[in-house]
Amino acid sequence: MLRASFFFASLCLSHSAWALVPPDYQEPPSDFSAEIEAGLQINTGNTDSSSFNGRTKLVYDTDKFRQEGVFKAYYAADAETTTSEKYDIQLQSSYKFYKGYVFARGDFTDDRFGSYTRISIVSTGYGFDAINGSSTKLSLEVGPGYRYNLPQSSETIPEPEADREIILRTAAKFEQKIHEYTSFNADLTAEVGESNNTLTLDMSYKNTLFQDWAFKIGMNVKYTDVVPEGSKQTDTVTTFNLLYTFK
Repeated sequence: MLRASFFFASLCLSHSAWALVPPDYQEPPSDFSAEIEAGLQINTGNTDSSSFNGRTKLVYDTDKFRQEGVFKAYYAADAETTTSEKYDIQLQSSYKFYKGYVFARGDFTDDRFGSYTRISIVSTGYGFDAINGSSTKLSLEVGPGYRYNLPQSSETIPEPEADREIILRTAAKFEQKIHEYTSFNADLTAEVGESNNTLTLDMSYKNTLFQDWAFKIGMNVKYTDVVPEGSKQTDTVTTFNLLYTFK
């Protein structure tokens, strides 16, 4: 009798639990999302090597505001010494209104082996969604900024002076969802100043493996019009990463 009563009570509790939490229940969407990735990199240009890279992207997106931060690290070494060491930080805060947004942005680079070892750019401006579909998105941005460039030292100029100038920054951010598990992204950024111009293309192809894990192929190509003596104008970084996304 006691066993029958216990079985009946357990059945009632289980039924109540299923009624409170249905089997297809999902957590409500969050305003916060993040991506963490790491993997192999192949460098050509001012450095030629293959080694480790990592990237973290944090996004807080609400109806009125979008806060975004991207942190990148690149490190490579051969049998004798370090051949590549670079750190990037990109921060952007946007306020949305109607179909556009105004933003404030900061880009900071510390590149031990680059043509410019330290680059700091602060900019502001206006952006809008030229295309905002379920599968295709295109955002355009334009605005003024200020750039600080510290050139790499050389035998002829052991202690170079930093370049400081006002720039015009324009950017196009494209995203294409090929199907449920595959997407392609391409960001094109131009920074035009009186003494120097740069053009950066950042592309990636992402394929979901299972749940929140994905395989990602990325390529970053940066062209700098004026570089120090002995440096190349074009730097290319190709990455093959395992990526984890959580919200």
